Amino acid sequence: MKICIIAEGSYPYVTGGVSSWIQTILTNMPQHQFIIYAIGAKKSEKGQFKYQLPSNVYHVEEVFLDDFIEEGKKWGHRYPLSEVEKHALISLLMNRQPDWDTLLSLLSGEQIDSAIHFLKSKDFFDIVQEVCTEKYDQVPFTDMFWSIRSMVLPLFICLKHPLPEADLYHSVSTGYAGIIGSLGRHIHQKPFVLTEHGIYTREREEEIIKAQWVKGYFKDLWIQYFYSLSDCAYRKADCVISLFQKNKEIQIELGCPADLVTIIPNGVNVEEYAGLPPRQKQQEINIGAIVRVVPIKDIKTMLQSFALVKQEFPAARFYIMGPTAEDEDYYQECLQLVENLQINGVIFTGEVNTKEYIYQMDVLVLSSISEGQPLVLLEGMACSKPFVTTDVGNCKGLLYGEQDDYGEAGIVVPVMQYVEMAKAIIKLCQNPSLREEMGEIGRRRVVSHYTKKAFINQYQQLYENMVNSKWQA
Repeated sequence: MKICIIAEGSYPYVTGGVSSWIQTILTNMPQHQFIIYAIGAKKSEKGQFKYQLPSNVYHVEEVFLDDFIEEGKKWGHRYPLSEVEKHALISLLMNRQPDWDTLLSLLSGEQIDSAIHFLKSKDFFDIVQEVCTEKYDQVPFTDMFWSIRSMVLPLFICLKHPLPEADLYHSVSTGYAGIIGSLGRHIHQKPFVLTEHGIYTREREEEIIKAQWVKGYFKDLWIQYFYSLSDCAYRKADCVISLFQKNKEIQIELGCPADLVTIIPNGVNVEEYAGLPPRQKQQEINIGAIVRVVPIKDIKTMLQSFALVKQEFPAARFYIMGPTAEDEDYYQECLQLVENLQINGVIFTGEVNTKEYIYQMDVLVLSSISEGQPLVLLEGMACSKPFVTTDVGNCKGLLYGEQDDYGEAGIVVPVMQYVEMAKAIIKLCQNPSLREEMGEIGRRRVVSHYTKKAFINQYQQLYENMVNSKWQA
């Protein structure tokens, strides 16, 4: 079986999270061949893989959203667009449930020679002018034209890029990756599976609301545009996977047909952690975070909470285990915060083998602003470590239980509330027996409901069902 996995902003350029999930799929299905269709932000990332690709990955197709050349045809070229095609483009720009079959055929076909040429055409200018006249007549046309152009350029780049043929297309998010999965379904008539780890549209909405590069009156345009892209993926997918019940309900609320959605939770290999040495009893407390140092993980809240923990436990140490190079500016801000707070005992380990550190931790922490079903929680729970996490994604479900009455495997606190996070960490630091009890509950929960074997078996069966006679175009 030849499977095309489509990833946006993750594998193989970024470690952890979704990327680790993809690597697990690849390495545990050696009987299949995989194509990686990798959508990256910057062409400078080309070939900069953070993973050793398994031997069953026989091709990586790299697409970069900044890969275009402004030079070329002059402005004002005409394309022979039909009225149906014009209407589909207008509907896309006005977020009116566009005719995606028409758009996918038009934007991927030979009729339009390149994304940048089309965006310089008189046809595109006329379409934007019509949209502005009808819906945005109070907005300066020049601002509107360039905003819409920058909004659709990444989509057009992706759709103009050649898509390798496969037996099945599997997108690991909606957005641009979901559109490419929809394209595989449309032009190759092959099954399309969509897995959402978090809710892509909600994450983009949070980013756009905070973004300074989007003017206030354009924020709603961008937000609705991303919802439109996700709607295409939901409607074109043959099967939509959610990792937990809450996200399934959100997907249905956003328009995904309920009968398409099924739940396959993440899983980890508990045996990998069974042989780790036990934590030696020592006076100092070790607090750890397995995390990429990027804004969405909110490292600053961790650091502020640790400053309060140090007042109660002066000998405590805080290990932040994960890569720091993804956002160098943010990493420097975190280092500056450590200096400003005058806290010692903070160790940024960089990218390491976490198994060499995790057994030495007393408490693990996750302070993310947004998550799906974090693998780091499952890994820590498999290692019998209690967690303090923010109330995002499925963190509460994992720690407090959804399918059992084992009890609590940690403490959940509100997002960006460093005082509450510090109180929870201090509570665990003061009570070794509570740490041990919560750690054991977490391990039992993972063994019962979140094993890698069950996770892989469910995807293996899904792939076979999709490709074989149970699926029809």
